[in-house]
Amino acid sequence: MNGNPAAPTPVILGIDDLRSLPRATRIARTSGEGVQLLLDHRDAFIDELWLDHDLGGDDSIMPVVTLLEEAAFNGRPFDIGAILVHSANPIGAEAVVRSLTYWNYHVRRATA
Repeated sequence: MNGNPAAPTPVILGIDDLRSLPRATRIARTSGEGVQLLLDHRDAFIDELWLDHDLGGDDSIMPVVTLLEEAAFNGRPFDIGAILVHSANPIGAEAVVRSLTYWNYHVRRATA
């Protein structure tokens, strides 16, 4: 038998309006869906969270960032191994990285 049968499947969440994010176990396409996705995983460890800044039209990742910031401010940050910010909007992506780094999340720029 190969591998460890008891090893849990990593939880990899993605919030992106267009990309398929093949490693993601769940994907949200809007900020509202992204907020709900995080709330659905509130008390679980999230191995990776992939964030795109621009989510189509006037929508952006900022409501999700606000949820993460407020959780940290209230002393109960989400338990996330790594947050990876991928975006064609470098200014928006850097704003997300700066905001979440300030609240001690492990975040970095990435390519999806």
